[in-house]
Amino acid sequence: QVQLVESGGGLVQAGGSLRLSCAASGRTFNRYAMGWFRQAPGKEREFVATISWSGESTDYADSVKGRFTISKDNAKNTVYLQMYSLKPEDTAVYYCAAGTYGTSTYRYSYWGQGTQVTVSS
Repeated sequence: QVQLVESGGGLVQAGGSLRLSCAASGRTFNRYAMGWFRQAPGKEREFVATISWSGESTDYADSVKGRFTISKDNAKNTVYLQMYSLKPEDTAVYYCAAGTYGTSTYRYSYWGQGTQVTVSS
């Protein structure tokens, strides 16, 4: 079992930055790929970024490439999502997930409760 707790969300102006953190419990954290997904009101949950268990591979949604960076610290059981140049369309609840490497929600077995990111124009 892995429990995930996100933090770092908030309200930011367009062009600003935020760093989300996801703290994981459980000694098997470094066996899982980690992903960030987001869900805006009235929309389906969508892929944002993923990182392999080793941290050597990453993938991003086209909409965030060049603006967001995913990283993980296995020693701290934490995964991060650094977000730059935020846009109003980035407004959503951001979820951390643990599972197998990929962009589909079906690859991830464990989910956090989400953290709200609101970008004002």
